[in-house]
Amino acid sequence: MTPEAQGVLPHAPARRALGVVVPFDMELDAELWRWLPNGVDLLVTRTPFFDDVVTVEFAREVAQTRVVTDGVRSVTAGRAEAVLYACASGSFVHGRAGQEDLVRAMAAAGSRDAVTTSGAIVEALEVLGIRHVSIATPYTSALSLLLGSFLNEYGVTMAGHAALGLDQRIWEVPYAQTAELIRQADAPEAEAIVVSCTNLPTYDLIAPLEAELGKPIVTANQATMWAGLRRLGRLSNGERQSLLHVPAHAELPGL
Repeated sequence: MTPEAQGVLPHAPARRALGVVVPFDMELDAELWRWLPNGVDLLVTRTPFFDDVVTVEFAREVAQTRVVTDGVRSVTAGRAEAVLYACASGSFVHGRAGQEDLVRAMAAAGSRDAVTTSGAIVEALEVLGIRHVSIATPYTSALSLLLGSFLNEYGVTMAGHAALGLDQRIWEVPYAQTAELIRQADAPEAEAIVVSCTNLPTYDLIAPLEAELGKPIVTANQATMWAGLRRLGRLSNGERQSLLHVPAHAELPGL
């Protein structure tokens, strides 16, 4: 006789959780979930709305410490074991110092482990042993060049670059256009291609383009979820993505 038949209710399986703070215009929550293994949840909150398009000023606005830490407090009120600030431009716009200040502020606001998207990209490149990259972004040139400067502060040089010049509705960019953007960004000297913006869909492109171009592709959402799950000692879902072959329990770098 089963426990249910005997009137004994089963225990709910223990679940773990990552907190995620995203900009108010984030449209790709469902893509983030695709990297999650069974037994891990996302607790997502958004920054307050303001009327602007995706520019350098937009990135500075969503990078304000108060804006991010308010979100951290809302998700750490629950069971989040680590908190991810899932915004690439908001975490690179003030350079390395700004990114590291954000991580410290998130920790002070209650996150046991704090990760930003740009910090996760740097972490991914470090564990892959990458020092020369091409950069593919949907941004304006001004914002894209700030990403290059940010990576350079961590010893990563930009070998190639391509940008779409968009300042809104980035989530609507079709896979075909993103794939062509990545191909345009590639350069012979690039050891990997970094694809920025957490609002740019990339999940299904990573494996086939890695096979086509013969090098790792590190995307904003992929790196963010990978780095967060590393803090839980869990592996990300995602077949044939180079970054996801890194052992979940590998030593975390000091960024």
